[in-house]
Amino acid sequence: MIGPDIVGIADKLGTAADTATAIPQLAAETGLDVDAAYAVQAALLQRRVDAGQRLVGLKMGLTSRAKMAQVGVDEVIWGRLTDAMRVPDGGVVDPAAFIHPRVEPEVAFLLDRLPEPGEPVGDFADAVRAVAPAIELIDSRYADFRFSLPDVIADNTSAAAFVIGAWSPVPAGLDNLGVLLEVDGRVAQVGSTAAILGDPRRALDEGIRLAGRHGVRLESGWVFLAGAATAAVPLRPGAHVRAVVEKLGTASLRASS
Repeated sequence: MIGPDIVGIADKLGTAADTATAIPQLAAETGLDVDAAYAVQAALLQRRVDAGQRLVGLKMGLTSRAKMAQVGVDEVIWGRLTDAMRVPDGGVVDPAAFIHPRVEPEVAFLLDRLPEPGEPVGDFADAVRAVAPAIELIDSRYADFRFSLPDVIADNTSAAAFVIGAWSPVPAGLDNLGVLLEVDGRVAQVGSTAAILGDPRRALDEGIRLAGRHGVRLESGWVFLAGAATAAVPLRPGAHVRAVVEKLGTASLRASS
């Protein structure tokens, strides 16, 4: 039996992102399962590397119940980050470059060494060089932002861009810090880092485990986005977005008009 056309699916998703053009879901039509979807994601990364981009980290997706409910998927997933996706703190993005962009507040880790799966929390600070507030801009390449689990995995978990605030030493606790997402100075979402698998450090453990299943080993110097602390909100032209994480500070971006 012939399996899904991995490279062909990756090309469709890559072209959809490059042209900001939504496409229909692909998994049902192509027979894509979770393992094949991660193979598509790897092919999509290779497409970007061939275009001159560089892998700089990983991100988790659907780590909060709010996000699972928002998109109708119920399994934690992971994706890749490249240097071309990074926006400077306070930088400007063009909403027209995306299909239906949304933003969400996150916690980012800067890896110093690879933590072992299940490593005690007491050793965690030795593995993570620093922590920072972050914003992820997500943009599903599928019409109406609707997808199955294999669809969203193949689409690199809807990853589109990210902003990281100032790095700081890892505090004693990360499991229940208040989080705000502000749009134009008004609070759009309120949450807690507890929404990220109960503790963002658990997201790193999950990322190591899940990525390892597909032969991906995290590297020193990589960025790791632990997942959203609230549901995502649409990014409108001209909007100023700020994520505030208790004890960690802020990260921001502005959408051009």
